[in-house]
Amino acid sequence: MSKPNIHGGLYLVVDPYPGQEHVLPRLKEAIEGGVDVIQLWNHWHPQQDQQSFINAALSLAQPTGVPVLIHEAWQWLQTTALNGVHFDSIPADWPEMQKIIDRPFITGITCGNDSARIDWAIHHADYISFCSMFPSSSSANSCEIVSPYIVEQTRSRTSMPIFAAGGITTENVPGLLLLGIDGVAVISAIMKADDPKEATQNFKHRLEKNLY
Repeated sequence: MSKPNIHGGLYLVVDPYPGQEHVLPRLKEAIEGGVDVIQLWNHWHPQQDQQSFINAALSLAQPTGVPVLIHEAWQWLQTTALNGVHFDSIPADWPEMQKIIDRPFITGITCGNDSARIDWAIHHADYISFCSMFPSSSSANSCEIVSPYIVEQTRSRTSMPIFAAGGITTENVPGLLLLGIDGVAVISAIMKADDPKEATQNFKHRLEKNLY
C-alpha cells in the first residue's frame, strides 16, 4: 500500500464524538466541497464504535482520493486503511511504532513556537501544522499563539507542506499565505457551518485564488 501525498490545501479536523449520524453527512458535504485532507480527532464517546466510524469515514473519502489520518491513536493503522497519523507531541516510541505499523503512512505534527518539535518534524514528518495562529474556541485549551516569524523561519528551512490552524477564517487566509504556508486546517468553520459544502468551497476558493 502506497501512501498518498499531501501538498497543502484545506485540512479538515473532524470531531467524532457527536456520532456517525450527525458527523458523517456533514463530512460527506465537505468532501464534495473539495476538502484535501481529513483528520479524525481522538475524541470519542465512551460507547462509540471507533472502528465502525473510522471505516465509514474512509468509505466516504477513499473514492475521491482524500487521505484520512487519525489523531494520536496510531494503533488504528494496524487494523484499518487509515492513511496516516497526526501527533500533538514528539512520539517517544517512534522507531518501534514504524516497525509495528510496517507500511507506508503519512505523519504530521502540531508545532508551536518550540524548536524541538519543528526540528523533529523537518527530519521525520510529512507536514507541519502550526497551532494556534489566532485565538479560537477549538484550540484555546491546547495551543499557544504562534509567532508569524516562527512560521516564516520554518518555511525557509523546509519545502514540506505547512498548514496554519487555530481561528482560521476565509478573511485571514490571504495574510497567512504571505508567511509561506501551503494550506489551512479548520474544524468548526466547516463542521458547524450551516452549509458545510459551501463553506468548504469558500475556503478552497480563497486558497486557490491566493496560492496560484
